Amino acid sequence: MKKLHIKNIVLFLLVFNLTSCENDFLDEPQPATQVSSEVVFGSKKGINAYMSGIIRYLRADWSSVDSSGFNAMLYARSVKGNDVINKATWYQWDYENINREPTWRRPRFSWTYPYIIIDETNHFIRGVEATTAVEESFKTQMIAQAKAIRAYFYFQLALEFQHAYNYDPSLSAPPLYKEPASVTGPKGMSTLQEMYDFILEDLTFAVENLSTDRISKSYVNVNVANGMLAQVYQTMNNWTGAEEAARKAYGGSPSSVLHPEQYNNGFDDIAESDEWMWGMAQTEDQNQGWAGAPHVIADHRVLTYYGTYFNNDFVALFSDTDVRNLFENRYGGGDNVFWRWVSNKFAFTFACDVPFMRTAEMILIEAEAKYHNGDAAGAHNLLFALQSNRDPEAVKSTNTGTALLDEILVERRKELYAENGVEWFDAKRYRKGITRTGNHRIGTSASLTPDDKRFFLKVPQEEIDSNEFIDDSVNADR
Repeated sequence: MKKLHIKNIVLFLLVFNLTSCENDFLDEPQPATQVSSEVVFGSKKGINAYMSGIIRYLRADWSSVDSSGFNAMLYARSVKGNDVINKATWYQWDYENINREPTWRRPRFSWTYPYIIIDETNHFIRGVEATTAVEESFKTQMIAQAKAIRAYFYFQLALEFQHAYNYDPSLSAPPLYKEPASVTGPKGMSTLQEMYDFILEDLTFAVENLSTDRISKSYVNVNVANGMLAQVYQTMNNWTGAEEAARKAYGGSPSSVLHPEQYNNGFDDIAESDEWMWGMAQTEDQNQGWAGAPHVIADHRVLTYYGTYFNNDFVALFSDTDVRNLFENRYGGGDNVFWRWVSNKFAFTFACDVPFMRTAEMILIEAEAKYHNGDAAGAHNLLFALQSNRDPEAVKSTNTGTALLDEILVERRKELYAENGVEWFDAKRYRKGITRTGNHRIGTSASLTPDDKRFFLKVPQEEIDSNEFIDDSVNADR
C-alpha cells in the first residue's frame, strides 16, 4: 500500500499504543508499535493483550456516528431494505441506497476499517508464528482466532464491494493481503473466487483448532467460527457445509439455546443474553458514545437520534403473542406516515452491548440448508421449533416447496430485524432484489432490482490514489 493507506494503519496503531513502557502494554490490552516484539510476543500475557486490542477495535470510534465499528457496517445494511425506515439523520444516505460513490463516507469506511483489522491480524499471526516463548498449542489457538477474524472481515469486503458470489466468482474483489501490508507492499484487485478460497482456508483452520473456551463473548471461539463459516457457505450455496457448520455453531438443540423471556430485555447486555454467541461489550468508560448503532438510532424512550422506524407491512407480520412484537405507535401516526411504528427492541445507554451473532440465526441457517438438501420435513420442524418458542400461539404452517423457503427467509427477518442487515444479505445472495412497499419515507426510488449494482459499493478514491496497482478503471461499470 502507498503512503495514504499505510497512514490509516499507523493511525490505528497510535490510538491503541500507550507508551513504550512494557508494563503499560501488558496491563492495558492493545495492539502496539512502539513496544518491542519481544514484549508483545514474548509471553502469553503480551499475546493476549494484542488480541484484546484487536477485539476492542470492533467498537472503534471512527469519523462519524454512521462509521464507527463493525456494528455500523451491519446497521447500514439494515436500513437498505424494506423492513426498516430511516428518517433524515445518520444512515439516511444508506437508507436511500445512494451512499456508494468513491469519495463518500460509506465506501471509505467499509473499505478501510476491515483492512485495518485484517492488517492487525496479519501482524499478529506473523508475530505468534515466529515466537518461541510460548507452547505450540497456545500459539495454534491464538492464530486460529486471528485467522477467523481475518477471514470474517475479508467476507465483509467481498459482500460490500462486488456482486454476490454466485453471480460470477471470477469478478474482481478487493486486494488480498496474507501478510502485513508493510511486508508485501500494495496489491492489485483479487477475484471473488480467490477471496472466498482464502476465507474458507482461514475458517477451516479456525474450526479445526479452536475450542469452546474464551475470555468473554467478545472473543471468537469454535462456535463463533462455525457461525462465520455457516454464513459464508450460505453465500456460496454450499448447503451441506452450511447445515453442518450452523448445527455445530449452536449445538443442535434449539430448546437448549433459545430463551424467549430474554428477547425484550433491551438487547444491551452480552453477559445476561444467553442467546448471544458473539457481540461487542461496552462499559461506562469504554464505549462508542453517541455512535452505538443500532441502539442509539432505534431507541425512542431515551435521548437518542430517534432515527429508526418500521414499515407497516413488516409490523403486520407479527402476531400479538409473539415476544418479538415490540412495536408501538408512539407518536400517534396514521397509516401513511413513515414515523408510525417504532420498536422497543433496543435499549440505549453508553454502556449498551451490541449483538453480532445469535443462536436463533444458526437454527434458521440450518433450516434453510436442510430445505436445500432435500430434507423439507427437517427444515419445517426446525423452523417451527423457533416459531413456537417465540410465539406460544404459533401454528405450524403447511408450506412446501418455495413457499417453505420463503417462510424461513421471512422468519429470519422477523428474528433479526435491525441487527445485522439480514434482509439485505438474503436478497443479495438470492439475487432477488428488494421492493419498497408500505409507508416508507423514500419508496420505490430506493428499491433494489435483482443484481442491482447498488448492492455493492465503489472502490474508494483514496485507495485508487494511494495504490499503484489500482486506477480509476476499477469503478468502470460499477
